[in-house]
Amino acid sequence: MICSWWLLICCFCTIEILWTWQSVVVACPAECICLSQTQVLCNTGGLREIPARLLPVTVENSALTKNHFPVIKSDAFGGLRALKKLSLDGNNITTIKPFAFRGLPRLRELSIQHTPLATVAQFAFAGLQNITTILLSHNKILRVEGFAFAGTSNVRLILLSNNPMLKIDTSAFSGLSNVEHLILPSGIRSVEPDAFVGLDTVGLLKLAYMDLTSLQPFTFRGLTNIQVLSLQESDLGVICANAFDGLTHVGTLNILNNKIDSIQELNITAAHFIRQIKLQGNHLLETPDPETMIIEGVENLIVVNNHFPCGCHIHTLLETPLANGTHSGSDFLSKNFCISPLEVNGRPMSDLDLYAIGRCQEQVTRENLEASSGRTINFYTVLCSLLATLYLSVTTWMGS
Repeated sequence: MICSWWLLICCFCTIEILWTWQSVVVACPAECICLSQTQVLCNTGGLREIPARLLPVTVENSALTKNHFPVIKSDAFGGLRALKKLSLDGNNITTIKPFAFRGLPRLRELSIQHTPLATVAQFAFAGLQNITTILLSHNKILRVEGFAFAGTSNVRLILLSNNPMLKIDTSAFSGLSNVEHLILPSGIRSVEPDAFVGLDTVGLLKLAYMDLTSLQPFTFRGLTNIQVLSLQESDLGVICANAFDGLTHVGTLNILNNKIDSIQELNITAAHFIRQIKLQGNHLLETPDPETMIIEGVENLIVVNNHFPCGCHIHTLLETPLANGTHSGSDFLSKNFCISPLEVNGRPMSDLDLYAIGRCQEQVTRENLEASSGRTINFYTVLCSLLATLYLSVTTWMGS
């Protein structure tokens, strides 16, 4: 009798388990494949909206690629708190609403690639506190609005390559307090002041293939604790005064293989805490004025394989800190090249006979004026002294 009751109970439990399993299977959206309670694939299913409410709440890995939903609404994945990896590649996404991914505390990797997305709006990725990777390459992104990543404090990689982005807005990356790699697209034409404010503890910030008219004042203000800041393979235009003001605690500042029209001012002091500056492979079209350049407190200043004007301004160049860095000095002329005049283009500067190259007329004129000014001051000083003596003599004579 007891065995019969146990048999009945076991049968009832088995039926209950089978019914629960069948209910779960039925709950899987028709456009998806639920490989398990933790892995769901909804690829090429023709979805026009995100079926978050139909997915198992236990899902950890989900791919909804090559569907037709144009908008990711706020809290679009609410309830899927176990989700760790999400791919939305190949969709018709044009809009990501603020706080679209709120409520995903375990999400580590998010991929939105190969979509027509043109703008990363304010707070689009806000609140993703534990995410480590955001892949946004191969979209149509023209703009990342300020505070798009607010509160996304632990991301390690943001990939924005292969987007037609032309401008980096102020505070575009504010809130990314511990990013290791921020990879930006080529073709950027404007970097606004304070574009990187709020970034802290950055491993690598690489800006390459830009086409700038100028490196504006305070471009890097607020960027701190960065291991490598690299400006490379770009047209930097004019490096304006204060361009690097507010940049602090940098391991290496690389300025590599760029075209630089002119340096209006370069003021690097010990307050910047820059350990190494490397200028390599650049083409500088105008010689900077020594009075506008200060490079102090830098452990290593490496200036090699650059091309400078080698006309009469070469004497001015040799007075700048560029020619007197820790790895420059006597090696500066042998490790850098001429860009002009045409007859010496590409030749090492050490090939030149510096004594045969006269100083530029404006430099000679300025030096003469400075010397004349000094002599004029002395002359007037002597003259005033003589007049004062004469006045005292006359006053004494008239009084007597």
